Amino acid sequence: MMRTRIKICGLTRAQDVAHAIDLGVDALGFVFVEKSPRCVKIKQAKSLIRHMPPFVQTVGLFMNQTEQEIREVLQEIPLNLLQFHGEEAARFCVSFNMPYIKAIPMGGGVDPLQYAAQHPDSSGFLLDSHALGEAGGSGDVFDWQKIPQGFDRPLILAGGLNVGNVCRAVQQVKPYGVDVSSGVEVAKGLKDWEKMAAFVRGVREGDK
Repeated sequence: MMRTRIKICGLTRAQDVAHAIDLGVDALGFVFVEKSPRCVKIKQAKSLIRHMPPFVQTVGLFMNQTEQEIREVLQEIPLNLLQFHGEEAARFCVSFNMPYIKAIPMGGGVDPLQYAAQHPDSSGFLLDSHALGEAGGSGDVFDWQKIPQGFDRPLILAGGLNVGNVCRAVQQVKPYGVDVSSGVEVAKGLKDWEKMAAFVRGVREGDK
């Protein structure tokens, strides 16, 4: 039986990071997009992941940023994985010599399989509910039945996942992983511990 991996994104507080780790979450996402209400500065992120234990991945989320901006983060922050959420070309994504995942906008504007084919070096694809050119984190759900067959790499399901729907999402889509941000918040960037715990339970229930 495959275990669905869990990523909690948009973390901004040390206590939320610690609680996610205690819950056994696989990956923690930190947003470095200035216009996002969940954005963390380099100094803040450095403090948040200072005591990261082994086997927990740190993921940096970027969207249409310059190479210099991303390299400034990488010089200070020991990220394990990059997540590109904008319209970044494959040659740009691979230029950092790090594993990366590419968000695919399931809200319209692209053919998902053709979009994925443009990123042959991506470690996986994150399916989110935004349309092409939009940011994620809206809390909206897209129609999971629109996910085409034929992806050749792991899929991470995102877009409006929460305590009430994640079990069904895991059962229906059977993704490699799930990614949640707004679905476990009390306010943007501030996580609700009870929702986090219930979300993890929902994923595990869906795995059965």
